[in-house]
Parts: sequence; structure tokens; C-alpha cells
Amino acid sequence: MRSISIINQKGGVGKTTTAVNLAAALAELEKSVCLIDLDPQAHASLHLGMSQVGEGTIYDVMVQGAGLADVRKKINDHFWLVPSHLDLASAEVELAGEVGREVLLRDKIMEDSQTFDFLLVDCPPSLGVLTLNALVGANEVFLPLQPHFLALHGMSKLLGTVEVIAQRLNRKLRLTGVIVCMNEPSTRLAAEVRRDAESFFRAIDDPRCPWYGTKIFDAAIRRNIRLAEAPSFGESIFEYAPISHGAQDYRMLAEEVISSHKGHPAATNL
Repeated sequence: MRSISIINQKGGVGKTTTAVNLAAALAELEKSVCLIDLDPQAHASLHLGMSQVGEGTIYDVMVQGAGLADVRKKINDHFWLVPSHLDLASAEVELAGEVGREVLLRDKIMEDSQTFDFLLVDCPPSLGVLTLNALVGANEVFLPLQPHFLALHGMSKLLGTVEVIAQRLNRKLRLTGVIVCMNEPSTRLAAEVRRDAESFFRAIDDPRCPWYGTKIFDAAIRRNIRLAEAPSFGESIFEYAPISHGAQDYRMLAEEVISSHKGHPAATNL
């Protein structure tokens, strides 16, 4: 099973859109996928039409001791969701005094009797107990990146976080992929930012570095109004607009994610 946390400490960069639609694209390719919505905003859950109050959510797993299987919802034959709820916002406070609070999710994943080809985690846009759990519980990190220069500054902060977690809590953790989102391929800025990012990762020659061998996926996600509209209908892009540019881009990304794993230098450890 590949476990991947999708994270960016800046909101509004396509993180949740990517988590939902990459999961749906992998499921469309008949890979078994579980998406864990670990964001208290619960946007991934709302995106997939899960807004029921009172049903089990990831809050019950993190705070009340429930198992992932107790709260997991089936989206289709290949796709499951562990939904979130606004209650999760209080978890940071409720877990403050909990011994081993940063490994709660990892332990629940290890206890889960059902295995998947892919386990994806949609992380909160901040560094706290929940994000720590996501990084400790996964072996890979995907970074959605907007093609502008301020995004490169945010990337450097995330790399520092990944490095600390890899050194202290999860030695298997690697940043394996960068996904260019909200791309405008005709602009010079987009090309320059991508080129700078590629040059940075190519220069890393130490296999011990958590971002050694990081791939900037060729499949960039273009700006597409259909991607913005789909959440209001509670559907992934493949249900809402299956022939849109957004659907095309996420299909290409899913195929690349599947094939890229074998070529990653640290693949034997993932």
C-alpha cells in the first residue's frame, strides 16, 4: 500500500481538489483507494457529498478511539472516504496532553484490517497535531504547487517540516512528488517557476535527503472552472464533467503517479 499525505501549509492552492480528484482518478483506474479527510474544514468530505452530522468521522478515530473501519464510507467499488467534521478543530486542544499523540493515525492505519492500493490523506493547511499525524502515518508526501514565486517560498518551509519529521519520527518519509496546480501554461511565469523548482530538486545528490529524487509531475493541472464547480454538486470531476480539461489532467496525473513509483530512488523503502 502506498500511503501519501497531500500537504501545503498555504490554503487555496488546490490541495483538497487534488486529494479528491487524484483519489477518484486512481479509483477510475481500478486501484483501491481510501481518502482520509484530516482537515477540520472537511472540504474533501463536502466535495464528495458527505455532510451528514452525527455520523462517524475522523474525529471519532483521533479522539474517541474508533477504528478507521468504523467510520469509513464507500463512494464506489474502488473508492472509500474517511470523512471529517468541524468537530475535528477541537482535536488539537483535546490531544494536547495525550501521550504519543503524534502517532495516533499511524497506529490506526496499522490496526486496520482492510488494505488498499493507495491511502491518501488530505492535510490541514497548518502545522499542528493533525498534520504531524499525517506525516508520521504516511511514507510519501505530495506537494500541490501554484506556479508563482511566493509558492516557492512556502515550499521551502514545507521541506523543513518534512526534514524534521523524517529525522525524528518517520525515517521512511519522503517528498516524492510535486503537482503543479492552477497552471496557466501559456504564461512565462509558470514556465520559470517550474524550471526553478526542477533545478532545485535535480541539484540534490544526497540519497539521505527526504526530497532526493522528488519528481515534478509532467501532468500539470490547468485552471478549469469545472474543477471549481464540482464541489457544489458533491461530485468529483469525473462525475461532474468527465470530458473537461480538469478530468483529463487528473487522469494523466493518476497514470503518472502509478508509473512514477517504480522509478523513485527510494521506492524500496516506500
